Amino acid sequence: MNIKSSKELVDEANKSIETLSPDNVKKALEKKEITLIDVRDIRELWRDGTIENSIHIPRGMLEFWLDPNSSYYQENKISNLKKMVFFCALGFRSALATKALVDMGFKNVANAEGGFDALKNVGLKIVQKEKK
Repeated sequence: MNIKSSKELVDEANKSIETLSPDNVKKALEKKEITLIDVRDIRELWRDGTIENSIHIPRGMLEFWLDPNSSYYQENKISNLKKMVFFCALGFRSALATKALVDMGFKNVANAEGGFDALKNVGLKIVQKEKK
């Protein structure tokens, strides 16, 4: 069986999406120009925390929650959003997420290079995610 690797998919996605460096994400966040979207699994948020004021939309639900024609549409999650910048642990899942939204027709989206770890390293505030 000859399949594309996940690395190939991520590399292809990165060629067709906007990627912001961690420093540029931090600057845009400080200017309130972007909304950060955490696409990691909820168990990762419980274990590692998340970036303060980011919105959690699990990768598996992203296209459904943001599609007005889907029965899963979450208008309350996306009303009044600025440019959406996605992140996961290292930037791979969020690259695929960003590409999926570009394919859906979203224009104001980008991927955070290096993901959660890189954003943490430039000093963005981490908050704990409580189990409900």
